Amino acid sequence: MRTLLIIHHTPSPATHEMFEAVLAGATDPEIEGVEVLRRPALTVSSVEMLQADGYLLGTPANLGYMSGALKHAFDQSYYQLLDTTRGRPFGLYIHGNEGAEGAERGVTSITTGLGWVRAADHVVVSGKPGKADLESCWNLGATLAAQLMG
Repeated sequence: MRTLLIIHHTPSPATHEMFEAVLAGATDPEIEGVEVLRRPALTVSSVEMLQADGYLLGTPANLGYMSGALKHAFDQSYYQLLDTTRGRPFGLYIHGNEGAEGAERGVTSITTGLGWVRAADHVVVSGKPGKADLESCWNLGATLAAQLMG
């Protein structure tokens, strides 16, 4: 069985809505042979990150950057992941009230350094997520899980 690890920081109702939509897509009943683990960014372990076959990352854009929680997850595991996880697929969703470019750039910089492969378009939402935004999140989750299916 392959493992998709959702590493998220969901402090607001908007990021929680996006997380729920990503999770619903990743756990669609038509997707088989993929275990979906969800871990808050402050508690995910290096071992869980090493054992995963793919990643979904979720963060608010705080002061124009990814959350400190997601940055912490990378900081505690970066050197263990380096070279070991190269080539693994990842997806990203970001919520910001204004200016999420810095958050997207920061995550892209880290994932590029790790050699992870962007498996789908990032979902970046400003303001309250609408129906189309949540559908994009659902599609992001389903896309990553389906890619791991084989």
